[in-house]
Amino acid sequence: MLTADSFNCALFFHTQNESLLAEGREAIIMPDAANEIFHKTTFDNISEEKRNRILNVAIHEFASLGFENANINTIAKKAGVSVGSLYKYFDTKSDLFLTSVSHGINALESVLTEVTSNDDDIMVQFEKILRAAIHFSRTTGVMIKLYNEFTTESNAELGKQLIDRMETLTAKAYKTAIIQGQVGGEVRLDIDPGMAAYLVDNILMNIQFSYSCTYYAERLKIYAGNDIFEKDEFVVENILRFIKAALKPQKYPERIDQI
Repeated sequence: MLTADSFNCALFFHTQNESLLAEGREAIIMPDAANEIFHKTTFDNISEEKRNRILNVAIHEFASLGFENANINTIAKKAGVSVGSLYKYFDTKSDLFLTSVSHGINALESVLTEVTSNDDDIMVQFEKILRAAIHFSRTTGVMIKLYNEFTTESNAELGKQLIDRMETLTAKAYKTAIIQGQVGGEVRLDIDPGMAAYLVDNILMNIQFSYSCTYYAERLKIYAGNDIFEKDEFVVENILRFIKAALKPQKYPERIDQI
């Protein structure tokens, strides 16, 4: 997520990405943040401070209690508005929930745009994304919890309304970085960019959950030690080493005695 939470082979290049090979680079086009709107226009007409206050309370309530248990009356009271006012801004609790998640996606979009809008090599980009993911999870872990909430099976119908935007955002960024790395000789050609991007995203998503959700935090401790959350540099270095070893071009031996 970033939840926060938070880029096919040589044949793929020659068939579907000939222009990319010719230019050696492809611009990353992020989905338009305005594509998904779940609130009424009246919500846009109130002050930014009031909008943020309502969304921040809603995010904390949904992340802490889940969609089913979060209460509109409680959200209104904590945000300092009437229940009637909330329904002037949102038709349903589902719309408030989806608007809250969209608010978090906007933050992720800003981070990815900043990190990927330069000519850094692939490992530098992944390092920036990883460090941003850890920082984002530490400082705004509630957003990762919210992402975790809307991806559960119990909220499958709600999740379907945002999954295209959420996952297309990261898939586009990671796939593009990997394809650019293949073009530049930094990434091996015998791996599919889509599958590689999926696996990298799963590593980053899992580390975000580990820094913000209790279950995943305890799970990481079992594997890496109880003091792992005091060793951010160790975490970054080992994840980057693992990704680099998986992606870097392989040097195959010319003779069997070189194995």
